[in-house]
Amino acid sequence: MVATVATVAYLGLEARAVEVQCQLVAGLPNFIVVGLPDKAVAESKERVRNAIAAIGLSLPPKRITVNLSPADLPKEGSHFDLPIALALLAAMGVVDAEALASFCAVGELSLDGRIAPSPGVLLAAIHAGSNGLGLICPAAQGPEAAWAGTVELLAAPDLISLLNHLKGQGLLPTPRPGEVEAGRPSADLRQVKGQETAKRALEIAAAGGHNLLMMGPPGAGKSLMASCLPGILPPLDPEEALEVSMVASVAGTLSNGRISRDRPYRAPHHSASMAALVGGGLKVRPGEVSLAHLGVLFLDELPEFQRAVLDSLRQPLETGEVVVARANAHLAFPARVQLVAAMNPCRCGHLGDPALACSRAPKCAADYQTRVSGPLLDRIDLHVEVAAVTAADLILPPPEEGSAEVAARVAAARAVQTARRVGPGEGARTNAELEGPALDAVATPDEAGRALLAEAAAAMRLSARGYTRVLRVARTIADLGGAETIGRIHVAEALSYRRRAPVN
Repeated sequence: MVATVATVAYLGLEARAVEVQCQLVAGLPNFIVVGLPDKAVAESKERVRNAIAAIGLSLPPKRITVNLSPADLPKEGSHFDLPIALALLAAMGVVDAEALASFCAVGELSLDGRIAPSPGVLLAAIHAGSNGLGLICPAAQGPEAAWAGTVELLAAPDLISLLNHLKGQGLLPTPRPGEVEAGRPSADLRQVKGQETAKRALEIAAAGGHNLLMMGPPGAGKSLMASCLPGILPPLDPEEALEVSMVASVAGTLSNGRISRDRPYRAPHHSASMAALVGGGLKVRPGEVSLAHLGVLFLDELPEFQRAVLDSLRQPLETGEVVVARANAHLAFPARVQLVAAMNPCRCGHLGDPALACSRAPKCAADYQTRVSGPLLDRIDLHVEVAAVTAADLILPPPEEGSAEVAARVAAARAVQTARRVGPGEGARTNAELEGPALDAVATPDEAGRALLAEAAAAMRLSARGYTRVLRVARTIADLGGAETIGRIHVAEALSYRRRAPVN
């Protein structure tokens, strides 16, 4: 007899169906797992053996073969422990195989029989629901799985509780969806003294989802303004919150099933490796750019990142997706992020200040800025220079307008863009995602705007990408102003944020 239990293998944000087959045959006692298991899966037989012993059972003196089908699909992760144990118990006759036929199972086993959390339960729940199956998962992740909707859930704290439920000797409680986290506190724009141009650029970036680069001396407030951005962005809608939570589930960072409506904000250190930033590693996991999906990726001290690491962001910024190719895996993770970067104009940071600039200026500035490639800078919509804050600025009272007032204008502009999704811009969440016919339909300037844009494109030697991004920014500026058509004034402001010349 062959007992089977359904489970899943994770490929990026896709859950692939896997069938765990277990057979007991006469022969020398042995326990083998086949079907391209990784080290964690191969070691599951020891965890399974001890977990079954913890509930007072012992393995039969037979040859035990567990096959993970399809055999040519790589299997990674400890979540195969529970389905392997259930398939083995079904083959031993301890549990009715028919009772397991309508369930998909995921979970890691402890040596004492407890069912421990494992990454990706939300994806498994969504997969199970779409295939008409229930889900057996750890009790600690029941609230996470409950977000998948109307899926029958068995969230068990340990193996014995699960077996008692399946035998009708004790019912497991039905888990409820986890709580929605309260909004995280963030810096307020009232803390920023002066910097009106930079704050205007920050508002435009928030309203249209545009990438932003701030360049200025140390202590000018670049990091502070970046930390204010989450406070002026609109919250995630339910569909977006589920997308973000799926990434967090695969990464194992979704704790207690709590889903947040705040947009992700990730600020990796400049020593981050390529795998840490875009994903990958020995066991492919989402990187910072995917963990920031539908949110903000803040890169402080931009030129201090390794150039190859920064250039690895070029494709995700363009396509909104990271594709990690390995010899045994080809995985895709979403990466629709808003990049906000900050940098000093030169290594000493005081270019243009005769009292503080180093003796190598301006050559040091050219050397420092060329550490960021021109193609990456071309993908940044808004370039703004942040001036040093003077003592006169610091003694001024806080500005009357803070994050709440700016957030209201941003929300109104985003509402216009959301309404536009059912029309020519269908599919584009923000103006930063407009392209092709959708861009032409909603972002074509009037005659005066076209003339200015054509003249500026030639004078500034804009690339086709730069030209398109100017149009997107102009559309956002028009939305903030409540204008139906993009005029000359909107194009002029959009051009003022464009970098005049490539770095290299």
